[in-house]
Order: sequence, then structure tokens, then C-alpha cells
Amino acid sequence: MSEEGPDGRLFARRRRANVAGGRRHEHKVKVTPEEEGVLLRLAGEQHVTVPRLLVESALAAASSETPTERRNAIAELFRLHRLLAAISNNVNQMAKATNATGQTQDELEATLVAVRRTAERIDAAIDGLALS
Repeated sequence: MSEEGPDGRLFARRRRANVAGGRRHEHKVKVTPEEEGVLLRLAGEQHVTVPRLLVESALAAASSETPTERRNAIAELFRLHRLLAAISNNVNQMAKATNATGQTQDELEATLVAVRRTAERIDAAIDGLALS
């Protein structure tokens, strides 16, 4: 169900997908060296090309969210889901051991700290989606 690119990132595609009939229109944009630096930085942060960044940003003006930003948010939520599943598995194993032996496991405190950290990351991811 998830698409991984050669570098292992979810949905990792820098260029836009081809379309039937091709793209017939071309626009040339000149920028200053400072603007080029900003465009390269933004494109790098989103793992896309500068042309894709420009097209997505311009077309996303109505929704204020580019497809790349949405893809990155979804990928982060997938990572958080996997992390939460791993942590819950650890908590379950510790609960079973505690019930069997009557003794609290040494790793319990560190695991509960990880649960709190993960919950904070989930809150931050949700806040990031709400601000988009």
C-alpha cells in the first residue's frame, strides 16, 4: 500500500508524474541569487525539484497546502503510527511480565517517557496539519 522510493522514503518522488499528451506550456522565471538560494532550500526541505515546488506552491494558493506538504505530513503520521505500535507492544510485554512475576520491570519508566514523547510528536503533527 505504501510506495517507497529507492532511498526508502515513503512516496519519494522528486518530479511530478508524467501526463498523457505531455505538458505543452512552459514558463521561464528569472530569480536573483538570493531567491535561488531560498528556492533551493525550500525544494530540498520538501525533497522536490524547484520547478515542482513553484508549480505546487502557485496551484496550492487556494488550499494553502501543496501536495508535497500533504505527502510529508502523511508520511510523518505513518512513522508515528509505527512507533506507537512498537511502544504499545513493549508496554504489553511489560504488563504480562509484571502480572506473572508481581515485580515492575526496570524499563517501564523509560517506556512511559517514550509514550509521552510520542504523544507530543503526534500533537505537534496534528497542530502542523491544522495550521496548514
